[in-house]
Amino acid sequence: MKVAVGSPGTWSGLLLRTGQCAFAGTSIGVMVSTLGFSNYTAFCYLIASMGLQVLWSFGLACLDAYALKIKRDLHNPVLVSLFVVGDWVTATLSLAAACSSAGVIVLFARDVHFCTTIPHFSCGRFEISIVFAFVTWLLISMSSLVTFWLLASI
Repeated sequence: MKVAVGSPGTWSGLLLRTGQCAFAGTSIGVMVSTLGFSNYTAFCYLIASMGLQVLWSFGLACLDAYALKIKRDLHNPVLVSLFVVGDWVTATLSLAAACSSAGVIVLFARDVHFCTTIPHFSCGRFEISIVFAFVTWLLISMSSLVTFWLLASI
């Protein structure tokens, strides 16, 4: 069987998990550094979802690095099915959090004009954090599709 790009225990899988962890951490960092984020539930949900994503991706990145170090194959059906379920759960939570936060920002910027009427309200920082969340979701969706395809081929 050919090894798929981004599958667990490969260099591309390690890079994919590291990217997920880095972008999720950056999303959290930008959101937390913005004043008033805790007043809105969607932004708190984004932080919680990205926090879960950081933990999941970091754990799997460590597992990938360990598998590469000892030259071990991670294509066990039970292990891959665990990866599939975890990736799909975190991908769903990440997409829901990013979309709900983006909806709140669209409401603030276009409907109630908080971004222009309240000078200390930093919509730009919220938007940057949401973009990082969407990039994180893109990376986790790629790895979830790869692991699902890998599970189907085992």
